Amino acid sequence: MSAAKEQATFLTGSLTKHIISMSLTAAMGFIALFVVDLADMLFISMLGIDELAAAVGYAGTILFMTTSISIGMAIAGGALVAKSLGENKPERATELLTHVLIMGVAFAVVFAAAIFANLEDLTALIGATGRTQALAVSYLQILVPTMPVLMIGIIASAALRSHGAAKLAMMVTLIAGVVNAVLDPIFIFVLDMGLEGAAWASVISRFSVAATAVWYITRRYGGFVGLSPGAIARDMRPIAAIAIPAMLANVATPVGSAYVTRAMAEFGDAAVAGMAVIGRVTPIAFALIFAMSGAIGPIIGQNFGAGKHDRVRTSFNSSMILIVIYVFPVVAALYFLRTPIADMFNAQGVARDLIFLFCGPLSLTWIFTGVIFVANAAYNNLGHPYYSTWINWGRNTLGVVPFVYFGAQFWGAEGVLIGQMMGGVFVAIASFILAERLMKSSARAPTEKPDEAALFKHQSMFKIMHHRR
Repeated sequence: MSAAKEQATFLTGSLTKHIISMSLTAAMGFIALFVVDLADMLFISMLGIDELAAAVGYAGTILFMTTSISIGMAIAGGALVAKSLGENKPERATELLTHVLIMGVAFAVVFAAAIFANLEDLTALIGATGRTQALAVSYLQILVPTMPVLMIGIIASAALRSHGAAKLAMMVTLIAGVVNAVLDPIFIFVLDMGLEGAAWASVISRFSVAATAVWYITRRYGGFVGLSPGAIARDMRPIAAIAIPAMLANVATPVGSAYVTRAMAEFGDAAVAGMAVIGRVTPIAFALIFAMSGAIGPIIGQNFGAGKHDRVRTSFNSSMILIVIYVFPVVAALYFLRTPIADMFNAQGVARDLIFLFCGPLSLTWIFTGVIFVANAAYNNLGHPYYSTWINWGRNTLGVVPFVYFGAQFWGAEGVLIGQMMGGVFVAIASFILAERLMKSSARAPTEKPDEAALFKHQSMFKIMHHRR
């Protein structure tokens, strides 16, 4: 009993301290990976082949899709583990984690096979042509088959965060970052493997993520339960109730990104390369916001499971304040570093213009992106993951397509970036209001099994969304 209580670490103590601790440790791990990703782009640009940077940009859009699917399944695992720990059921948490991993890997095998079989069509759909497309496809052919490995690593890492093991989750990503950082220059330059070398370095890094996360789960938190088809069948409903809408919600972002990439492709490879650089600078600059979306989930989940709704609301509101405090100095730093960033990648013409535009007041819109991230974490851990589905699809359709389209008409390539950044403002306001209402209703009449109820109540909606996809 006491061990179980120790595991539910977020039920007591300062919530602000918990949020900052979880976010900072996660951010350090993320930054390690994102810096390596940035170094990838830097090494590739040093090869002096114009099409390579654009190829990485196109490939990144497809990989974003596979990663988002994996994160969607991890959201289900993290939410269910955190809720079980909050309910003082550590054995149930272990069982659910095992079943989420099994279901996740099975889904990843099927999804990766479908993506692999259609790489030519998918890269063409987002605007890749000629040699650039061929390079993107060769890069993806190496990385896409490792999606099941990535799925294991992301799910196990999410479980570590749900246990409150922020430092262990950080070590998982730090180790992966070190592996990639060491292998990148060896494969790209020493072995003269070029773009394919960068891909193989990432493959080995993915295996290190999975191995390290599983090792920590096994050594520190009881590992996994034995295979039981009956138990897996029983847990499919609560897992699917969160995983389906979470995956649908996460798929919305790469779909929106694909539209932006295609719109930017109209202005040439240089514009796509500029967006690829921005795509790698962004997660480093705003790592704490990316991390906070994962850090706040377990805190809300444990307190919701324990019925401590006042701490749920305080966690949410504290996150909003921290987002604002964080974004302003980061934007100021980006503004003063815009020239060195552009010079680092030898960005010229439209690519340089896009980097300068991003590294300025336009990036203040990340406050609203942060609101959406945290609100989605609240929906998933309060048993209403389908809210994040609608919010994310709204953000990446109504909040992207018209803004990007008209932005491109009026301001060209820069208008595409402006449209992408500004479109989320209205969606963020709606998501904040919806989260506030959900927390109030949960406090008044908490549902015993909101995740299962959500599946049946909204199964027709899921079918419609799946059909449209």
